[in-house]
Amino acid sequence: MDVELRHLRCLIAIVDAGTFTDAAIDLGMSQAAVSRTLASLERALGVRVLHRTSRSVVLTPTGAQLVLRARHLLDELDDLVREATSGHSRLRLGHAWSALGRHTTAFQRRWAVRRPDVELLLVRTNTPTGGLAEGACDLAVVRTSVDEKHFAATVVGLERRHIALAADDPWARRRSVKLDEIRARTVLVDRRTGTTTAELWPTGSQPSLEYIADVDDWLARIAAGGVVGLTPESTATQYGRTGVVFRPLTDAPPVPVRAIWPRHDPHPAVQDAVALITETYRG
Repeated sequence: MDVELRHLRCLIAIVDAGTFTDAAIDLGMSQAAVSRTLASLERALGVRVLHRTSRSVVLTPTGAQLVLRARHLLDELDDLVREATSGHSRLRLGHAWSALGRHTTAFQRRWAVRRPDVELLLVRTNTPTGGLAEGACDLAVVRTSVDEKHFAATVVGLERRHIALAADDPWARRRSVKLDEIRARTVLVDRRTGTTTAELWPTGSQPSLEYIADVDDWLARIAAGGVVGLTPESTATQYGRTGVVFRPLTDAPPVPVRAIWPRHDPHPAVQDAVALITETYRG
């Protein structure tokens, strides 16, 4: 015999109510049915979970552990059922590096006003699809191209490119830098999710590239000196870091910001979110 959810709900009701009689009232069943359900649970486990007297019920050590775990399990199940039956009450917005940059807070606040029925959750996942392909989110913001056979996509905005430098780098005193000047430097690149590739420069005049796997490692390496990084302006606003300064690149092409989502069975709030992200970038 397997342990069933009804067994766990019955046990918790007995513990919370304090007596079998009151638990029966709370569950809408007879006291005899409560007793049979508890007995069925104990047979399935092969151990006692309650000591019952004429005046009270007391959990055994096994019963105490079972109640603790059962509460978590049933809470998770209730959340799952609530989300499935309420039209997806949470929207997970994935991103690899910097969400919406300086627009992030504005978007979060406007979303809370426009769709108070859908909780917004930001999820950072350092993958090319911002966690969408991995099932970590319902909608993602990315700054690289994606396979549009599997995902629907639209450009929601454009961002200028910046150069990231150590604070004591000679270029840190400048107001801006030209892309062509960077050929003489070593550029730190995230090959999985970054927006910088050798194709930014003409063939034969590319800088030396080093590779990194995460924005925190990227920032730490740049702060140590000897290398620079190229990134959308969103990184500069999202990741202020002591020891790192950002300066605009005056002649580099902008970075398209894309919203992507599943082509099949998307979250019901996706279109509202995409429209609001686009409005926020334009605003």
